[in-house]
Amino acid sequence: MQLKIMPKKKRLSAGRVPLILFLCQMISALEVPLDLVQPPTITQQSPKDYIIDPRENIVIQCEAKGKPPPSFSWTRNGTHFDIDKDPLVTMKTGSGTLIINIMSEGKAETYEGVYQCTARNERGAAISNNIVIRPSRSPLWTKEKLEPMILQNGQPLVLPCRPPIGLPPAIIFWMDNSFQRLPQSERVSQGLNGDLYFSNVLPEDTREDYICYARFNHTQTIQQKQPISVKVISAKSSRERPPTFLTPEGNASRKEELRGNVLSLECIAEGLPTPIIYWIKEDGILPVNRTFYQNFKKTLQITHVSEADSGNYQCIAKNPLGAIHHTISVTVKAAPYWIVAPQNLVLSPGEDGSLICRANGNPKPRISWLTNGVPIEIAPDDPSRKIDGDTIIFSNVQERSSAVYQCNASNEYGYLLANAFVNVLAEPPRILTSANTLYQVIANRPALLDCAFFGSPLPTIEWFKGAKGRALHEDIYILHENGTLEIPVAQKDSTGTYTCVARNKLGMAKNEVHLEIKDPTRIIKQPEYAIVQRGSTVSFECKVKHDHTLIPTVMWLKDNGELPSDERFTVDKDHLVVTDVDDRDGGTYTCVANTTLDKVSASAVLSVVDVPNPPIDLELTNQLDKSVQLTWTPGDDNNSPITKFIIEYEDTMHEAGLWHHQAEVSGTQTTAQLKLSPYVNYSFRVTAVNNIGQSLPSEASEQYFTKAAEPDKNPTEVEGLGSEPDNLVITWKPLNGFESNGPGLQYKVSWRQKDGDDEWTSVLVANVSKYIVSGTPTFVPYLIKVQALNDVGFAPEPAEVMGHSGEDLPMVAPGNVHVNVINSTLAEVHWDPVPLKSIRGLLQGYRIYYWKAQSSSRRDKRHIEKKILTFQGNKTHGMLPGLEPFSHYALNVRVVNGKGEGPASPDRVFHTPEGVPSAPSSLKIMNPSLDSLTLEWDPPSHPNGILTEYTLKYQPINSTHELGPLLDLKIPANKTRWILKDLNFSTRYKFYFYAHTSAGPGSHITEEAITTMDAGKMAMASRQVDIATQGWFIGLMCAVALLILILLIVCFIRRNKGGKYPVKEKEDAHADPEIQPMKEDDGTFGEYSDAEDHKPLKKGSRTPSDRTVKKEDSDDSLVDYGEGVNGQFNEDGSFIGQYSGKKEKEPAEGNESSEAPSPVNAMNSFV
Repeated sequence: MQLKIMPKKKRLSAGRVPLILFLCQMISALEVPLDLVQPPTITQQSPKDYIIDPRENIVIQCEAKGKPPPSFSWTRNGTHFDIDKDPLVTMKTGSGTLIINIMSEGKAETYEGVYQCTARNERGAAISNNIVIRPSRSPLWTKEKLEPMILQNGQPLVLPCRPPIGLPPAIIFWMDNSFQRLPQSERVSQGLNGDLYFSNVLPEDTREDYICYARFNHTQTIQQKQPISVKVISAKSSRERPPTFLTPEGNASRKEELRGNVLSLECIAEGLPTPIIYWIKEDGILPVNRTFYQNFKKTLQITHVSEADSGNYQCIAKNPLGAIHHTISVTVKAAPYWIVAPQNLVLSPGEDGSLICRANGNPKPRISWLTNGVPIEIAPDDPSRKIDGDTIIFSNVQERSSAVYQCNASNEYGYLLANAFVNVLAEPPRILTSANTLYQVIANRPALLDCAFFGSPLPTIEWFKGAKGRALHEDIYILHENGTLEIPVAQKDSTGTYTCVARNKLGMAKNEVHLEIKDPTRIIKQPEYAIVQRGSTVSFECKVKHDHTLIPTVMWLKDNGELPSDERFTVDKDHLVVTDVDDRDGGTYTCVANTTLDKVSASAVLSVVDVPNPPIDLELTNQLDKSVQLTWTPGDDNNSPITKFIIEYEDTMHEAGLWHHQAEVSGTQTTAQLKLSPYVNYSFRVTAVNNIGQSLPSEASEQYFTKAAEPDKNPTEVEGLGSEPDNLVITWKPLNGFESNGPGLQYKVSWRQKDGDDEWTSVLVANVSKYIVSGTPTFVPYLIKVQALNDVGFAPEPAEVMGHSGEDLPMVAPGNVHVNVINSTLAEVHWDPVPLKSIRGLLQGYRIYYWKAQSSSRRDKRHIEKKILTFQGNKTHGMLPGLEPFSHYALNVRVVNGKGEGPASPDRVFHTPEGVPSAPSSLKIMNPSLDSLTLEWDPPSHPNGILTEYTLKYQPINSTHELGPLLDLKIPANKTRWILKDLNFSTRYKFYFYAHTSAGPGSHITEEAITTMDAGKMAMASRQVDIATQGWFIGLMCAVALLILILLIVCFIRRNKGGKYPVKEKEDAHADPEIQPMKEDDGTFGEYSDAEDHKPLKKGSRTPSDRTVKKEDSDDSLVDYGEGVNGQFNEDGSFIGQYSGKKEKEPAEGNESSEAPSPVNAMNSFV
């Protein structure tokens, strides 16, 4: 099926607008090839309103094309301009451009006028616009004498500029003699006419150099007006007034603007305080995207105005005293603008066609036609054409119908002129696109294959794909009028060769193009929004994936511009890194990945935050005796909103340089009402806080000194305690200077006995913190009060506080002391309380002194160590823990007050019963034989009673470290040596040894030993271990010895250098008692024993080298229970804490092992 031309009317989505624009450009480029006969076409010309620089040559452009090449002529002010008669005027070769040489001689004003160019050949004539030539002008100000302006503070003022009329109009600005622009604000601003308006003047407006400057850009000159002097006289008080308008005058005005221009409306008002300007549109709203405010909202601008922007605009000036408004009626007119401009028309003989010229404007423009530059009404008649208003209709054209037609649309605001030719040709098709053009397109995007063509009559276009010439279908492809084939969504299978065929009745032409589809470029890791603190580092990541045949370039932009030229910005393959970030670095960072076919981008915003800048402009208002209002201006929040303000004060009279917290307010407040104290010289400062941190403090405010007043509070922490039995020491925390409220701070100290009828005794003391009352009875309660006063008066009546005069030592000891022994380590003591009067102070508690008199089992005399337990409060009993069993103890009890201890009660003696003994002090195992071992031991160091017997338990240990059955043996208490018989030869045994009293068995001591082997076994073992005579074993031992020798040398060298052998150091610090040492004399293992000498085996784990096991002496020490010297009890006398001891494991009945087997057993098992 043949692909037809796309209909002219087709709805397209907004996403295809760029494509339509591109196609329109392509259509406009479809022109008659220059090798064919055609009428002239103007290709370049000077602007209609052409302002020239009078210091340079005048160049009036006029370029055209045509076949044959056109000739050029000019008119000036409507008449022929003969350039040959003027030696200063020349025309460029092959062009219609005029060059007027006024730099050598002549004046620009001579050549002012309206110029028009005509390009002509045998097929017709085209004309240019009317080009108005005017030289630019920058006239001087007329000299004038300006009188100084003198006015009072608060009055309005207008400084006139009235610049000279130049061409083009000058740009106005105000500066001083130093060429510094004068500051402008809501109060002072420049109007659109150049005048400088003051809503109200201030004394600082006084100056003698208000200068208006006019800059003429065309001639690059600046003209200056005479300086204006202004003097403002300060009045005592300026009377406030409501607003009135300085410009425009009255309540209403009119404004006319042309379509497409910028509409500028201005309202400037005077008043005191300075008025604020607001804008509204009556019966409508201001356009959102085209409305802008200038000059502190005094100027309203609307860009690209249209007829819809006509209407009434109202400006409102408002201050606290009133408001006024002014209505500006806006009318939008329009110079002519095209609706349909005529287009060149190529027809073959006998064809029909038309030229359409449609324009609009306000008022409606008039349409007129010309042919070859001559009004069509007086041009030669052509039977093939017919004029119908804005349309010329052609029918059955012939070659003589070729001509250039001009359409002129004009109204009072301007005109439009368009050339369009009718060219009658008979030409077979030709394709203008280069053959074998390669198109590369990104997948899923439109592909546009060009087939620029020409022919007369207009050829039809067909497209085919592939070598077999498969025709393309309308449902997938779109063919545009200019021959372009559009593939709306190109896919990978769209790749291939496409053929364009053009046909008319005079012939055919074809062309091949090639299409390749590429993968799109994608940003797979986009930069992310970042908030960083000033001075830190930020990194943006941008990873790009692209078609492997395309080479992308990745660049970074900041705010759509180039990155700053700063070494802090570094870019690598995938990252942009910014170090030492500052405020200027905040903005939008965009990663742009470009290939020759596509472009993708991703953006992220960087917000640079920091602690706020300090507040400024602190001001104190509403100053009262006990309050003041503080106002301040916040500093920059540095992109992190201020959350609160902290207000601090300094008392420069009492604590200069020390700042105290006064108040906190929210971050939206800029004022605070502060409560003040009397007789303080205040200064304030404010600190701003945001989420990043705290600003530096502001500058200190002005000082504010409050009046003195009587104190409003009394001293605190009042106490009365005696330091001696006959005095009362009254202390208090004095008021600080801030709390004194005035000069002459003193204290009135008053006291009297609580239980008596005495009057108050008072004394005035200076600003101190202690007063001592002498001659008081011992430990008597007193009522005390301390009142502050100053030169203005007394503080409120103070509260009464109870105290006591001094204490003395108690006079009486506790009575009826008796002891109840609970068990062998715990006793309970009881006593009668001491009468309160004899305590002569505040009862602290009772203290028990106790000591060990002598043991029941031995009569040794040692140093007697007394132990102490204190029981707080009015207790009458207490527990004594941690006593030694089977011992004599003595004790006494004393009462304690704040002064010390009273006399001791008579000593009471008591006896503790027997307890279980400690483990035997040592255990030695000697004289091993085939079936016996000899045991020797020392009795327990703490028998805790009378020993009744010993218990020996033992069990064998086999070669696999399993324990055999457990046997036990009772031994009389008077024995210290025992021979154990009927044992197995060459067997290791483990022994557990206990001592007993009537209270039961004590803790045990353990030991291990090995019996010897018989002679036959020894011989067999010798044969089995004759390995030592083997050569390989001797070689191995030599190698080991050599290695050990080298290690010893290295150790020796390192020690000589002052170093330590690290392994040895660790062994010394953490000796493992389970490691079996070697004999120092022969290097053999300690467990090995020669059968001939029956040397005792050395035990490595728990036994010292002399085979003695010793247990450290451990008296049952008393844990410190009381808050006194040694310990403390609960209220019921029970002991606080736990008394615990560590015991070895009981002998195991099952299989267990804690020792390595002997070398002999190991050797037997090896053989």
